[in-house]
Amino acid sequence: MKHGTIRFGTDGWRGVIAEDFTFENVRVAARAIAAYLLTSEDAREQAGRGVCVAYDSRFLSAQFALACAEELSAAGIAVALADAVTPTPALSMAVRDRGAAGGVMITSSHNPCQWNGVKYKAWYGGSGSPEIIRAIEARLGEPVARAAVAGRIERVDFIAPYMRAVEKFVDLDAIARCGRRFAIDSMHGAGRRLIAGIFDRIGVDYVQIRGNVDPLFGGVHPEPIEPHIRALGEAVVRHGCDAGLCTDGDADRIGATDEHGNFVDPHKIYSVLLQWVLKRRGWAGDVTRAFNTTKMLDRICERHGRRLHEHGIGFKYVVDYMLAGEIVMGGEESGGIGFQRHLPERDGILNALLLANVMAEEGRTLGELVSELQAEYGEHQYGRIDLHLSEEVKRSAVERARALRAGEVAFAGMEIERVETMDGVKFFLRNPEAKPRAAETWLLLRASGTEPLMRVYCESCSRESVAKLLEAGREFALRG
Repeated sequence: MKHGTIRFGTDGWRGVIAEDFTFENVRVAARAIAAYLLTSEDAREQAGRGVCVAYDSRFLSAQFALACAEELSAAGIAVALADAVTPTPALSMAVRDRGAAGGVMITSSHNPCQWNGVKYKAWYGGSGSPEIIRAIEARLGEPVARAAVAGRIERVDFIAPYMRAVEKFVDLDAIARCGRRFAIDSMHGAGRRLIAGIFDRIGVDYVQIRGNVDPLFGGVHPEPIEPHIRALGEAVVRHGCDAGLCTDGDADRIGATDEHGNFVDPHKIYSVLLQWVLKRRGWAGDVTRAFNTTKMLDRICERHGRRLHEHGIGFKYVVDYMLAGEIVMGGEESGGIGFQRHLPERDGILNALLLANVMAEEGRTLGELVSELQAEYGEHQYGRIDLHLSEEVKRSAVERARALRAGEVAFAGMEIERVETMDGVKFFLRNPEAKPRAAETWLLLRASGTEPLMRVYCESCSRESVAKLLEAGREFALRG
């Protein structure tokens, strides 16, 4: 029996607390997960291996996690339940390292405070594959027999082993010696005091903002992009820091500001890290990027002789590549970046520390690192707007976008050169701006499959072109 109020998207199910994200619906989702594991024929996800459950700092997350654990236990499945607010990558690592059948994370990641959600992590410690998610969805509403003996629920610290792994991955000695000052911002989320704790221990100078747990997230969305990250930029300038490092609500995504307080978008963070990994570390493997992510990555890979794979939007596609072959890095537009040698998962805390690591080894501020990339590979500027539209307006915009063809002029007077439809509708445009090694100009329209939302993404060779095209994309979507 299908359960119409629960729909799993690219990264689990999300809903508004007390509207559709209720205790009963969380229990329905937990029973579907139990039913899936009890019938799986894959030895790696047999129910007898148990399930890890954790939660972020959102309103009632701890109680929702307990409700989930109780349903799994009633089905006879042992549960390792987090003993405190936990970052998503720590839960994922626990699933993999403990050999669990799977994991459940109660979080809505970077969504506003009224939202919460259920993320499912598979046995390998990453987002459940589309096949796994479909199988769980198919069991929504199915009754699950109560086991004769309930599974044990054990309270577990997932954070300590995770932090030990992070600290081994990063060169903390280099960071300690560099003499840089950092601003840290966990946006009142699950990353609270974790980076600060490392810096305290190794003697790195820092200031911290929004480091306490607050289910209201201080009145901003816990997404490390503008305008929500502005408080970090102000702190950087006020305290004379060399960079600002930020994690989102469940600490799996990264954001940053440079030494002038300017927002450094996730594309440039990915580019800085990729350049360093290929040039300084020489780690083996291909690279992946999502359909809505900067093409500067393509130029970096070409320079270093690495193959780049483009894929759909959502970190689950990165996971697919990491499970299938050797991938040094994979990432997406929203600040989700992962390293196969660490975990097939996004990790905002790891990436924040790696940015500090790069700054230490290169002897540069974050702003200087970004400027050097722009000089070497050409200026790449990026922007995104989110449009909350009715289903009718959203559907009309998608249909009109799909009808456009090369040769037409539909956005800011720029001719369409080609159209790609891997995930949304992406227009490559003939930009009249002439710049050395100019970035390709593209505009992407993508409608959410689970919310009345359309996102407009753009990359070009100047901020002016990006601003013009985003406004043109807005006007096109709202035309009705």
